[in-house]
Amino acid sequence: MRNEMHVEFSSVSQNESFARVTVAAFVAQLDPTMEELTEIKTVVSEAVTNAIIHGYNNDPNHKVSITCKVYDDGEIELTIRDYGIGIDDVDEARQPLYTSKPELERSGMGFTIIENFMDSVEVISKQGEGTTVHMRKQLTKSKTVYN
Repeated sequence: MRNEMHVEFSSVSQNESFARVTVAAFVAQLDPTMEELTEIKTVVSEAVTNAIIHGYNNDPNHKVSITCKVYDDGEIELTIRDYGIGIDDVDEARQPLYTSKPELERSGMGFTIIENFMDSVEVISKQGEGTTVHMRKQLTKSKTVYN
């Protein structure tokens, strides 16, 4: 591992942009392409929004945490966690167009987008304990060792 950061913030929607920019700034040390940086920012937005809206039902009195690790070979490891209500059926939640909040006109594409932009995605959730989304992405400059 080359470097690691951890940040925790209140579960308010305004912090979604903070999370996106913070992770992007941290990952920038690996000199990702603009496309990779956009994909990483989108993934962070989706996972943090899911935590706030679905994990905490927009209750601002909770925390969302992000851990990001960067490796010398250009791989990033990203973990976004909430301590909210959890997901009843993770497999169902990962299906395109599924949403537990249709009344909010959610598209149900969050996990689909995350899976398309990351190399691996693991979702661990337990009722009443929250959800952890663990992701990995190998940046295209991986043929070069990062210094």
